Amino acid sequence: MTETHSSLNFDTGWQYAPAPESTEHIQIDKQYKLFINGEFSAPQQGKYFTTSNPATEEKLSRIAQAGKSDVNRAVRAARNAYEQTWSKMPSKERAKYIFRIARAIQERAREFSVIETLDGGKPIRESRDIDIPLAAAHFFYYAGWADKLKYAFPGAQVKPLGVAGQIIPWNFPLLMAAWKIAPALACGNTVVIKPAETTSLSALKLAELFQDIDLPPGVVNIVTGDSSTGAALVEHPDVDKIAFTGSTSVGKQIMHSIAGSHKKYSLELGGKAANIVFADAPIDQAVEGIVNAIFFNQGHVCCAGSRLLVQESVAEELCFKLRERMQTLILGDPLDKNTDIGAINSKVQLDKIQSYINIGIDEGGQIYQSSAKLPNKGYWCPPTIFTGMAQSNRLVQEEIFGPVLAIQSFRTASEAIDKANNTAYGLSGGVWTDKGSKIFKVTSALRAGVIWANTFNKFDPASPFGGYKESGMGREGGIQGLSTYLSMELSNDA
Repeated sequence: MTETHSSLNFDTGWQYAPAPESTEHIQIDKQYKLFINGEFSAPQQGKYFTTSNPATEEKLSRIAQAGKSDVNRAVRAARNAYEQTWSKMPSKERAKYIFRIARAIQERAREFSVIETLDGGKPIRESRDIDIPLAAAHFFYYAGWADKLKYAFPGAQVKPLGVAGQIIPWNFPLLMAAWKIAPALACGNTVVIKPAETTSLSALKLAELFQDIDLPPGVVNIVTGDSSTGAALVEHPDVDKIAFTGSTSVGKQIMHSIAGSHKKYSLELGGKAANIVFADAPIDQAVEGIVNAIFFNQGHVCCAGSRLLVQESVAEELCFKLRERMQTLILGDPLDKNTDIGAINSKVQLDKIQSYINIGIDEGGQIYQSSAKLPNKGYWCPPTIFTGMAQSNRLVQEEIFGPVLAIQSFRTASEAIDKANNTAYGLSGGVWTDKGSKIFKVTSALRAGVIWANTFNKFDPASPFGGYKESGMGREGGIQGLSTYLSMELSNDA
């Protein structure tokens, strides 16, 4: 059954004039090589792949495909830099380099934000106001910790691990790179990082920045490619730490691959966050929080609030207001500053989202979609909600990674907690109520690593991020983000 929106009238008679962000200041090369030992070098097998703008399907550049021999070169460069330069450098000098990275990102923020939007499809407002400032903030934060590790872990002797192999996803390319590179460098490690195949440009631009600030060669190496490149990095015997953000299925493969080895690892995996709205919550504020949690980011966030649990007495009112708000969201050119909903990152991801929408219909859910007109080219999905969902429905249990919201109702706090916890994931959640006591009661019972109260998707470099169950192991951000890049022993005077 498909619910229509013909009864809702949103014809205001006016619309925003286009306000596109300029791309004249952006330099994207026709082809990018690998970044190894401080220089760009061609892949030894000579293979490249195309990266495109998901909003227009236009080719942006050709990206090098790293093979095993290239990964070997990158790890060797990282090992040499670790042993000869980075680990021997005074920690206050390492801090200066990390601080320079942060300042350089700020200085080139406009360039980075446009490249993130061109390559990833997200609205320029998100890239400009969230992704790039947070990336710089993480480098600033960990620059401050680089010469204070003994204070971060009192009573322990801490040492860097060595070479960190890092694999990041396509949803927050530069921010995920910052989450991983900054603490690794602050702890004295060197890095080999592999960005996602569909969003490699910002990482390669970051390599140019490393050259500009004279970061010692080999301290950070960037190998681009598909899953085979990531597998070569994970399996490399001279890598001491694996940090991965991505799907739960790939995270399980990584755990199997490194089992029995010396490697430490941290995994930030999937999620199926529940946004719980109680009857005493400020409904209009909650609606905005729900939209922010699942639609503004196209659902392309592992911690997206893709489940909505709303108390039965206000369910009808909230769903009506949510449908009204969905109709006002502007879908279109991600570079337009008026755009709320950008493009889906790839056709593969769009096909996956559409398959889940079909599953929701087949399972008997009532679907409502925004009437936003979809562009003729590119990969687009309108904001979508499903009501009438049962706990066993796949839309309630499985991660979709798209702008699809499954709505359920509840009567009591205990029922809401039971439903929220009844998935394989435990990454994040949200609670909306005006009662402080209820916030403490519910949040303490939710089995999730990150929980927001009367807001959603707020991040800070000083706050640890990570989940439980199939949402991963370890934390990124805060002091806890340092510990996964260090070996620790009790000091003699502890």
